Amino acid sequence: MKATPVKRSAVVGPSEPRFLGTLGPGLITGAADDDPSGIATYSQAGAQFGYQLVWTMLWTYPLMVVIQGISARIGRTTGRGIAANIREEYSPLLLYGTVLALFVANICNIGADLAAMAESARLLLPAVPTAVYVVAFGLICAAGQIFLHHTRYVSILKWLTLSLFAYFATLAVVHVHWREFAQGLLWPHIVAQEGFWLMVVAVLGTTISPYLFFWQASQEVEDTKTEPIKEPLRQQPSQGKSELARIKSDTVMGMGLSNLVAVAIMATAAATFHAKGITQLDTAAQAAQALRPIAGQFAFAVFALGIVGTGLLAVPVLAGSAAYALGEARRWPVGLSRNPSEAKAFYATIAAATAVGAVANALGISPLKALVWAAALNAVVAAPIMILVMLLASNRKVMGSFRITGWWLGLGWCATGVMALASLAYLLSLVTASH
Repeated sequence: MKATPVKRSAVVGPSEPRFLGTLGPGLITGAADDDPSGIATYSQAGAQFGYQLVWTMLWTYPLMVVIQGISARIGRTTGRGIAANIREEYSPLLLYGTVLALFVANICNIGADLAAMAESARLLLPAVPTAVYVVAFGLICAAGQIFLHHTRYVSILKWLTLSLFAYFATLAVVHVHWREFAQGLLWPHIVAQEGFWLMVVAVLGTTISPYLFFWQASQEVEDTKTEPIKEPLRQQPSQGKSELARIKSDTVMGMGLSNLVAVAIMATAAATFHAKGITQLDTAAQAAQALRPIAGQFAFAVFALGIVGTGLLAVPVLAGSAAYALGEARRWPVGLSRNPSEAKAFYATIAAATAVGAVANALGISPLKALVWAAALNAVVAAPIMILVMLLASNRKVMGSFRITGWWLGLGWCATGVMALASLAYLLSLVTASH
Protein backbone atom coordinates (compact mmCIF):
# COMPACT_ATOMS: atom_id res chain seq x y z
CA MET A 1 0.00 0.00 0.00
CA LYS A 2 1.32 3.42 -0.95
CA ALA A 3 2.06 5.62 2.06
CA THR A 4 0.13 8.84 2.39
CA PRO A 5 2.40 11.80 1.53
CA VAL A 6 2.83 14.21 4.39
CA LYS A 7 3.99 17.79 4.60
CA ARG A 8 7.72 17.97 5.21
CA SER A 9 8.10 21.50 6.53
CA ALA A 10 8.32 20.23 10.08
CA VAL A 11 8.30 16.92 11.82
CA VAL A 12 7.26 17.80 15.29
CA GLY A 13 5.24 20.51 16.87
CA PRO A 14 6.26 22.80 19.68
CA SER A 15 6.54 21.13 23.03
CA GLU A 16 3.28 20.82 24.91
CA PRO A 17 2.48 20.51 28.58
CA ARG A 18 1.48 16.96 29.45
CA PHE A 19 -2.18 17.89 29.93
CA LEU A 20 -2.29 19.31 26.38
CA GLY A 21 -0.39 16.37 24.91
CA THR A 22 -2.91 13.86 26.24
CA LEU A 23 -5.84 15.71 24.67
CA GLY A 24 -6.68 15.78 21.00
CA PRO A 25 -9.54 16.51 18.56
CA GLY A 26 -12.11 16.90 21.34
CA LEU A 27 -10.20 19.74 23.01
CA ILE A 28 -9.73 21.70 19.77
CA THR A 29 -13.31 21.06 18.65
CA GLY A 30 -14.77 22.22 21.96
CA ALA A 31 -12.60 25.33 22.01
CA ALA A 32 -13.52 26.18 18.40
CA ASP A 33 -17.18 26.17 19.43
CA ASP A 34 -16.56 29.39 21.41
CA ASP A 35 -15.83 31.40 18.27
CA PRO A 36 -16.43 35.18 18.06
CA SER A 37 -19.97 34.59 16.78
CA GLY A 38 -20.64 32.34 19.76
CA ILE A 39 -19.16 34.94 22.11
CA ALA A 40 -21.58 37.51 20.67
CA THR A 41 -24.53 35.16 21.17
CA TYR A 42 -23.59 34.30 24.77
CA SER A 43 -22.94 37.98 25.54
CA GLN A 44 -26.33 38.96 24.14
CA ALA A 45 -28.03 36.20 26.15
CA GLY A 46 -26.49 37.52 29.37
CA ALA A 47 -27.15 41.17 28.53
CA GLN A 48 -30.79 40.61 27.60
CA PHE A 49 -31.84 38.03 30.20
CA GLY A 50 -29.24 38.26 32.94
CA TYR A 51 -28.60 34.87 34.55
CA GLN A 52 -31.87 33.36 33.33
CA LEU A 53 -30.30 31.41 30.44
CA VAL A 54 -27.22 30.01 32.18
CA TRP A 55 -29.09 26.71 32.61
CA THR A 56 -28.93 26.10 28.87
CA MET A 57 -25.22 25.34 29.16
CA LEU A 58 -25.84 22.72 31.84
CA TRP A 59 -28.56 21.02 29.80
CA THR A 60 -26.75 21.12 26.47
CA TYR A 61 -23.51 19.72 27.85
CA PRO A 62 -24.43 15.99 27.83
CA LEU A 63 -26.12 16.41 24.44
CA MET A 64 -23.01 18.08 23.03
CA VAL A 65 -20.71 15.41 24.49
CA VAL A 66 -22.68 12.54 23.04
CA ILE A 67 -23.09 13.88 19.49
CA GLN A 68 -19.43 14.94 19.29
CA GLY A 69 -18.32 11.63 20.78
CA ILE A 70 -20.41 9.73 18.24
CA SER A 71 -18.96 11.81 15.39
CA ALA A 72 -15.44 11.05 16.58
CA ARG A 73 -16.33 7.37 16.90
CA ILE A 74 -17.46 7.25 13.26
CA GLY A 75 -14.16 8.68 12.04
CA ARG A 76 -11.99 6.49 14.28
CA THR A 77 -13.92 3.31 13.47
CA THR A 78 -14.29 3.65 9.70
CA GLY A 79 -11.16 5.63 8.81
CA ARG A 80 -13.43 7.98 6.84
CA GLY A 81 -15.04 11.32 7.63
CA ILE A 82 -18.77 11.90 7.91
CA ALA A 83 -19.20 13.09 4.32
CA ALA A 84 -17.33 10.05 2.98
CA ASN A 85 -19.61 7.74 4.95
CA ILE A 86 -22.71 9.57 3.72
CA ARG A 87 -21.36 9.22 0.17
CA GLU A 88 -21.07 5.44 0.57
CA GLU A 89 -24.49 4.92 2.17
CA TYR A 90 -26.88 7.50 0.74
CA SER A 91 -27.89 9.21 -2.48
CA PRO A 92 -25.76 11.89 -4.17
CA LEU A 93 -28.64 14.35 -3.74
CA LEU A 94 -28.60 13.91 0.03
CA LEU A 95 -24.80 14.06 0.10
CA TYR A 96 -24.45 17.27 -1.90
CA GLY A 97 -27.40 18.90 -0.19
CA THR A 98 -25.73 18.29 3.16
CA VAL A 99 -22.32 19.53 1.96
CA LEU A 100 -23.83 22.65 0.36
CA ALA A 101 -25.75 23.58 3.51
CA LEU A 102 -22.63 23.07 5.63
CA PHE A 103 -20.48 25.06 3.21
CA VAL A 104 -22.82 28.07 3.12
CA ALA A 105 -23.26 28.09 6.92
CA ASN A 106 -19.48 27.87 7.45
CA ILE A 107 -18.72 30.73 5.05
CA CYS A 108 -21.26 32.95 6.80
CA ASN A 109 -19.67 32.04 10.11
CA ILE A 110 -16.15 32.73 8.80
CA GLY A 111 -17.24 36.16 7.61
CA ALA A 112 -18.85 37.01 10.94
CA ASP A 113 -15.81 35.76 12.87
CA LEU A 114 -13.26 37.66 10.77
CA ALA A 115 -15.31 40.83 11.18
CA ALA A 116 -15.47 40.39 14.97
CA MET A 117 -11.73 39.71 15.14
CA ALA A 118 -10.96 42.82 13.09
CA GLU A 119 -13.26 45.03 15.17
CA SER A 120 -11.74 43.71 18.39
CA ALA A 121 -8.18 44.27 17.13
CA ARG A 122 -9.08 47.85 16.17
CA LEU A 123 -10.26 48.48 19.71
CA LEU A 124 -6.72 47.70 20.85
CA LEU A 125 -4.81 49.20 17.89
CA PRO A 126 -7.20 51.64 16.16
CA ALA A 127 -4.61 53.03 13.73
CA VAL A 128 -4.83 49.93 11.49
CA PRO A 129 -7.84 49.86 9.11
CA THR A 130 -10.44 47.12 9.58
CA ALA A 131 -9.86 45.75 6.06
CA VAL A 132 -6.18 45.21 6.81
CA TYR A 133 -7.03 43.19 9.91
CA VAL A 134 -9.58 41.09 8.00
CA VAL A 135 -7.05 40.25 5.27
CA ALA A 136 -4.25 39.61 7.75
CA PHE A 137 -6.30 37.29 9.95
CA GLY A 138 -7.64 35.45 6.90
CA LEU A 139 -4.12 34.93 5.54
CA ILE A 140 -2.80 33.73 8.90
CA CYS A 141 -5.63 31.21 9.30
CA ALA A 142 -5.34 29.82 5.75
CA ALA A 143 -1.53 29.80 5.60
CA GLY A 144 -1.19 27.88 8.85
CA GLN A 145 -3.29 25.01 7.55
CA ILE A 146 -1.68 24.96 4.12
CA PHE A 147 2.02 25.30 4.94
CA LEU A 148 2.57 23.94 8.46
CA HIS A 149 3.04 20.26 9.19
CA HIS A 150 -0.07 18.70 10.67
CA THR A 151 1.45 17.88 14.07
CA ARG A 152 2.88 21.39 14.42
CA TYR A 153 -0.40 22.99 13.43
CA VAL A 154 -2.39 20.84 15.84
CA SER A 155 0.00 21.91 18.60
CA ILE A 156 -0.59 25.57 17.72
CA LEU A 157 -4.34 25.03 17.84
CA LYS A 158 -4.00 23.41 21.26
CA TRP A 159 -2.03 26.42 22.53
CA LEU A 160 -4.72 28.73 21.15
CA THR A 161 -7.28 26.99 23.37
CA LEU A 162 -5.58 28.79 26.25
CA SER A 163 -7.07 32.03 24.90
CA LEU A 164 -10.41 30.82 26.27
CA PHE A 165 -9.12 31.40 29.80
CA ALA A 166 -9.36 35.13 29.07
CA TYR A 167 -13.06 34.85 29.85
CA PHE A 168 -12.42 33.29 33.24
CA ALA A 169 -10.05 36.17 33.96
CA THR A 170 -12.72 38.67 32.94
CA LEU A 171 -15.31 36.95 35.12
CA ALA A 172 -12.93 37.13 38.07
CA VAL A 173 -12.83 40.96 38.01
CA VAL A 174 -16.55 41.67 37.71
CA HIS A 175 -19.11 41.55 40.49
CA VAL A 176 -21.26 38.44 40.02
CA HIS A 177 -24.46 38.00 42.03
CA TRP A 178 -23.69 34.38 42.86
CA ARG A 179 -27.10 33.57 44.33
CA GLU A 180 -28.85 34.69 41.15
CA PHE A 181 -26.22 32.86 39.12
CA ALA A 182 -26.88 29.58 41.00
CA GLN A 183 -30.62 30.00 40.52
CA GLY A 184 -30.14 30.62 36.80
CA LEU A 185 -27.91 27.56 36.50
CA LEU A 186 -29.89 25.04 38.53
CA TRP A 187 -33.49 26.27 38.29
CA PRO A 188 -34.58 27.17 34.74
CA HIS A 189 -36.74 30.27 34.65
CA ILE A 190 -38.97 30.31 31.58
CA VAL A 191 -40.07 33.69 30.25
CA ALA A 192 -43.16 33.85 28.04
CA GLN A 193 -41.54 36.10 25.44
CA GLU A 194 -40.76 35.46 21.78
CA GLY A 195 -37.29 36.90 22.25
CA PHE A 196 -36.59 34.46 25.07
CA TRP A 197 -37.24 31.39 22.96
CA LEU A 198 -35.38 32.83 20.01
CA MET A 199 -32.36 33.30 22.24
CA VAL A 200 -32.65 29.72 23.56
CA VAL A 201 -32.64 28.49 19.95
CA ALA A 202 -29.66 30.73 19.11
CA VAL A 203 -27.71 29.37 22.07
CA LEU A 204 -28.48 25.79 21.02
CA GLY A 205 -27.49 26.50 17.43
CA THR A 206 -24.27 28.15 18.55
CA THR A 207 -23.37 25.37 20.98
CA ILE A 208 -24.25 22.32 18.84
CA SER A 209 -22.95 23.27 15.39
CA PRO A 210 -22.65 20.99 12.32
CA TYR A 211 -19.10 22.00 11.42
CA LEU A 212 -17.91 20.55 14.73
CA PHE A 213 -19.24 17.09 13.81
CA PHE A 214 -17.29 17.01 10.55
CA TRP A 215 -14.12 18.45 12.07
CA GLN A 216 -13.80 16.07 15.00
CA ALA A 217 -14.55 12.99 12.86
CA SER A 218 -11.98 14.08 10.27
CA GLN A 219 -9.32 14.73 12.90
CA GLU A 220 -9.77 11.20 14.21
CA VAL A 221 -9.17 10.01 10.65
CA GLU A 222 -6.04 12.19 10.46
CA ASP A 223 -4.70 10.46 13.57
CA THR A 224 -4.98 7.06 11.90
CA LYS A 225 -2.88 8.42 9.02
CA THR A 226 -0.19 10.27 10.95
CA GLU A 227 0.33 7.89 13.88
CA PRO A 228 1.77 4.56 12.67
CA ILE A 229 0.38 2.53 15.57
CA LYS A 230 -3.20 3.65 14.91
CA GLU A 231 -5.54 2.11 12.36
CA PRO A 232 -9.31 2.33 11.82
CA LEU A 233 -10.99 0.19 14.47
CA ARG A 234 -12.75 -1.95 11.89
CA GLN A 235 -9.30 -3.02 10.70
CA GLN A 236 -7.74 -3.24 14.16
CA PRO A 237 -10.51 -4.04 16.71
CA SER A 238 -7.98 -4.71 19.47
CA GLN A 239 -7.42 -0.95 19.75
CA GLY A 240 -11.12 -0.37 20.36
CA LYS A 241 -11.29 -0.31 24.15
CA SER A 242 -8.43 2.13 24.70
CA GLU A 243 -9.34 4.37 21.75
CA LEU A 244 -13.02 4.68 22.65
CA ALA A 245 -12.02 5.50 26.23
CA ARG A 246 -9.64 8.19 24.92
CA ILE A 247 -12.36 9.66 22.68
CA LYS A 248 -14.76 9.76 25.60
CA SER A 249 -12.37 11.53 28.00
CA ASP A 250 -11.10 13.91 25.29
CA THR A 251 -14.65 14.88 24.30
CA VAL A 252 -15.86 15.24 27.88
CA MET A 253 -12.93 17.56 28.61
CA GLY A 254 -13.19 19.58 25.40
CA MET A 255 -16.95 20.14 25.56
CA GLY A 256 -16.69 20.83 29.28
CA LEU A 257 -14.20 23.64 28.63
CA SER A 258 -16.42 24.99 25.86
CA ASN A 259 -19.52 25.15 28.05
CA LEU A 260 -17.68 26.58 31.05
CA VAL A 261 -16.40 29.40 28.86
CA ALA A 262 -19.93 30.03 27.59
CA VAL A 263 -21.16 30.19 31.19
CA ALA A 264 -18.37 32.65 32.06
CA ILE A 265 -19.31 34.91 29.14
CA MET A 266 -23.02 34.84 29.99
CA ALA A 267 -22.33 35.57 33.66
CA THR A 268 -19.94 38.42 32.78
CA ALA A 269 -22.56 39.98 30.50
CA ALA A 270 -25.27 39.54 33.13
CA ALA A 271 -23.11 41.07 35.87
CA THR A 272 -22.12 44.07 33.77
CA PHE A 273 -24.43 44.88 30.86
CA HIS A 274 -27.72 43.55 32.23
CA ALA A 275 -27.03 45.03 35.65
CA LYS A 276 -26.50 48.45 34.01
CA GLY A 277 -29.60 48.21 31.81
CA ILE A 278 -27.69 47.48 28.57
CA THR A 279 -29.76 44.77 26.88
CA GLN A 280 -28.70 44.94 23.21
CA LEU A 281 -25.27 43.94 21.90
CA ASP A 282 -24.75 43.48 18.18
CA THR A 283 -21.23 42.02 18.06
CA ALA A 284 -18.60 40.47 20.29
CA ALA A 285 -16.39 43.53 19.76
CA GLN A 286 -19.21 45.80 20.96
CA ALA A 287 -19.41 43.67 24.09
CA ALA A 288 -15.69 44.16 24.68
CA GLN A 289 -15.94 47.92 24.13
CA ALA A 290 -18.93 48.23 26.45
CA LEU A 291 -16.97 46.49 29.20
CA ARG A 292 -14.38 49.28 29.41
CA PRO A 293 -16.46 51.87 31.32
CA ILE A 294 -18.23 49.23 33.39
CA ALA A 295 -15.51 46.76 34.39
CA GLY A 296 -12.30 48.64 33.62
CA GLN A 297 -9.42 48.56 31.16
CA PHE A 298 -8.19 45.09 32.15
CA ALA A 299 -11.51 43.36 31.55
CA PHE A 300 -11.93 45.21 28.26
CA ALA A 301 -8.46 44.31 26.94
CA VAL A 302 -8.61 40.66 28.01
CA PHE A 303 -12.09 40.21 26.52
CA ALA A 304 -10.98 41.77 23.21
CA LEU A 305 -7.80 39.67 23.03
CA GLY A 306 -9.86 36.57 23.74
CA ILE A 307 -12.02 37.30 20.68
CA VAL A 308 -8.94 37.46 18.45
CA GLY A 309 -7.49 34.28 19.94
CA THR A 310 -10.66 32.25 19.64
CA GLY A 311 -11.12 33.49 16.08
CA LEU A 312 -7.65 32.29 15.11
CA LEU A 313 -8.72 28.88 16.39
CA ALA A 314 -12.27 28.79 15.00
CA VAL A 315 -11.79 30.13 11.45
CA PRO A 316 -9.41 27.30 10.44
CA VAL A 317 -11.82 24.74 11.90
CA LEU A 318 -14.71 26.26 9.91
CA ALA A 319 -12.73 26.35 6.65
CA GLY A 320 -11.16 22.95 7.29
CA SER A 321 -14.45 21.19 8.03
CA ALA A 322 -15.93 22.60 4.81
CA ALA A 323 -12.91 21.37 2.84
CA TYR A 324 -13.08 17.90 4.39
CA ALA A 325 -16.79 17.60 3.58
CA LEU A 326 -16.48 18.79 -0.02
CA GLY A 327 -13.29 16.82 -0.65
CA GLU A 328 -14.76 13.58 0.68
CA ALA A 329 -17.93 14.11 -1.37
CA ARG A 330 -15.84 14.64 -4.52
CA ARG A 331 -13.39 11.80 -3.70
CA TRP A 332 -10.46 14.22 -3.61
CA PRO A 333 -7.29 13.44 -1.66
CA VAL A 334 -7.96 15.22 1.65
CA GLY A 335 -6.13 15.78 4.89
CA LEU A 336 -3.96 18.34 6.63
CA SER A 337 -1.23 15.69 6.83
CA ARG A 338 -0.86 15.74 3.03
CA ASN A 339 1.46 17.97 1.04
CA PRO A 340 -0.36 20.81 -0.76
CA SER A 341 0.85 19.37 -4.08
CA GLU A 342 -0.89 16.07 -3.27
CA ALA A 343 -4.22 17.63 -2.22
CA LYS A 344 -4.50 20.78 -4.32
CA ALA A 345 -8.30 20.92 -4.43
CA PHE A 346 -8.59 20.32 -0.67
CA TYR A 347 -6.23 23.17 0.22
CA ALA A 348 -7.75 25.39 -2.47
CA THR A 349 -11.12 24.89 -0.79
CA ILE A 350 -9.68 26.00 2.56
CA ALA A 351 -8.24 29.12 0.93
CA ALA A 352 -11.44 29.83 -1.03
CA ALA A 353 -13.74 29.44 1.99
CA THR A 354 -11.57 31.81 4.03
CA ALA A 355 -11.32 34.30 1.14
CA VAL A 356 -15.07 34.35 0.49
CA GLY A 357 -15.71 34.97 4.18
CA ALA A 358 -13.23 37.85 4.10
CA VAL A 359 -14.75 39.31 0.91
CA ALA A 360 -18.19 39.29 2.54
CA ASN A 361 -16.88 41.99 4.87
CA ALA A 362 -15.76 44.11 1.89
CA LEU A 363 -19.28 43.91 0.45
CA GLY A 364 -20.60 45.88 3.40
CA ILE A 365 -22.61 43.05 4.95
CA SER A 366 -23.13 43.99 8.59
CA PRO A 367 -21.55 41.66 11.16
CA LEU A 368 -24.90 41.40 12.92
CA LYS A 369 -26.68 40.18 9.78
CA ALA A 370 -23.88 37.70 9.07
CA LEU A 371 -24.18 36.43 12.64
CA VAL A 372 -27.96 36.07 12.36
CA TRP A 373 -27.71 34.16 9.09
CA ALA A 374 -24.92 31.93 10.41
CA ALA A 375 -26.95 31.08 13.52
CA ALA A 376 -30.07 30.45 11.43
CA LEU A 377 -28.26 28.16 9.01
CA ASN A 378 -26.54 26.27 11.82
CA ALA A 379 -29.86 25.75 13.57
CA VAL A 380 -31.56 24.53 10.40
CA VAL A 381 -28.67 22.35 9.20
CA ALA A 382 -27.83 20.73 12.55
CA ALA A 383 -30.84 18.44 13.00
CA PRO A 384 -30.78 16.75 9.54
CA ILE A 385 -27.04 16.16 9.80
CA MET A 386 -27.45 14.77 13.32
CA ILE A 387 -30.04 12.33 11.97
CA LEU A 388 -27.53 11.13 9.38
CA VAL A 389 -24.80 10.86 12.02
CA MET A 390 -27.06 8.76 14.24
CA LEU A 391 -28.08 6.48 11.37
CA LEU A 392 -24.44 5.95 10.39
CA ALA A 393 -23.28 5.34 13.95
CA SER A 394 -26.00 2.74 14.64
CA ASN A 395 -25.51 0.93 11.30
CA ARG A 396 -23.72 -2.41 11.69
CA LYS A 397 -22.68 -2.34 8.03
CA VAL A 398 -20.81 0.94 8.64
CA MET A 399 -19.55 0.49 12.19
CA GLY A 400 -19.39 -3.28 12.62
CA SER A 401 -19.17 -4.29 16.27
CA PHE A 402 -18.44 -0.66 17.21
CA ARG A 403 -21.93 0.63 16.35
CA ILE A 404 -23.50 2.66 19.15
CA THR A 405 -26.04 1.03 21.47
CA GLY A 406 -27.56 1.63 24.89
CA TRP A 407 -27.38 5.05 26.46
CA TRP A 408 -25.17 6.44 23.68
CA LEU A 409 -27.92 5.59 21.21
CA GLY A 410 -30.70 6.96 23.43
CA LEU A 411 -28.94 10.18 24.38
CA GLY A 412 -27.82 10.73 20.79
CA TRP A 413 -31.40 10.56 19.52
CA CYS A 414 -32.46 12.79 22.42
CA ALA A 415 -29.92 15.42 21.32
CA THR A 416 -31.17 15.10 17.75
CA GLY A 417 -34.78 15.56 18.87
CA VAL A 418 -33.92 18.66 20.88
CA MET A 419 -32.17 20.23 17.90
CA ALA A 420 -35.05 19.31 15.60
CA LEU A 421 -37.52 21.07 17.91
CA ALA A 422 -35.18 24.07 18.18
CA SER A 423 -34.86 24.26 14.39
CA LEU A 424 -38.64 24.04 13.98
CA ALA A 425 -39.16 26.77 16.58
CA TYR A 426 -36.66 29.01 14.80
CA LEU A 427 -38.28 28.50 11.39
CA LEU A 428 -41.75 29.15 12.82
CA SER A 429 -40.48 32.35 14.42
CA LEU A 430 -39.18 33.54 11.04
CA VAL A 431 -42.54 32.79 9.43
CA THR A 432 -44.39 34.58 12.25
CA ALA A 433 -42.09 37.60 12.02
CA SER A 434 -42.66 37.89 8.26
CA HIS A 435 -46.44 38.21 8.66
